[in-house]
Amino acid sequence: MHKFFVDNKDIIDNVIEIEGEDVKHIFKVLRLKVGDKVVVNNLIGQEFLCELTEVNKKQVLASVIEELEINNESPVQVDLFQGMPKSTKMDLICQKCTELGINSVTPIMTERVVVEKGNWDKKLERWRRITLEACKQSKRTLIPVINEPKEFSELLESIVGYDLVVVPYENKENFGLKGVFKDLRESNSLENIEKVAIIIGPEGGYEEDEINKLSEEGCKIVTLGKRILRTETAGFTALSIIMYELGDLGGIL
Repeated sequence: MHKFFVDNKDIIDNVIEIEGEDVKHIFKVLRLKVGDKVVVNNLIGQEFLCELTEVNKKQVLASVIEELEINNESPVQVDLFQGMPKSTKMDLICQKCTELGINSVTPIMTERVVVEKGNWDKKLERWRRITLEACKQSKRTLIPVINEPKEFSELLESIVGYDLVVVPYENKENFGLKGVFKDLRESNSLENIEKVAIIIGPEGGYEEDEINKLSEEGCKIVTLGKRILRTETAGFTALSIIMYELGDLGGIL
């Protein structure tokens, strides 16, 4: 069944107005008709089974039939802090991390970031649009937050309060995420992990001073294996492993 995201303010007395590009998509591409059923998400985690009551090239209206008891979100909150990459790599990062269940993505301006600072509005708009489309495709219940870029000093403040912070680092040897989860199991701490942060460096990696500061904050500096991964690959590789160990990737026993 097709799913659409609508601002909660556009749901009035169980009548929903679907706006924007979705109108064209429903009318011209999907060719849905009055009486067809769709699912509507109100952007705050509620989903409704709805029946289309009006469909034309300018307007789509739907009537709520019932609220659905659906939650496709992971039981663990994982946030990505991504060293700002070049070109359009953030597009892929936002898309794939959304599919895998990320809670938020925050670009970070580390020492070796080569992207010039400037007006981020257009980039943020594109990343948020890509994230929304990925939510539709993957049937997410909540839309991940795409934050404005932060400086490295702000990152250090942001990671306070996480149960686990992992930092993949190409120069780290002999201790990876397998080791992290082994230690957590042996200390009977695995079930206490509810909020996780992943910090990924940009193309040039980290300065050693940055790694030292992250380590001082209690972050787990880890290797992802013998092969060096690109910055756009490292984040969702780490996320996949964490979601498998702590979340619902692979199913729940």
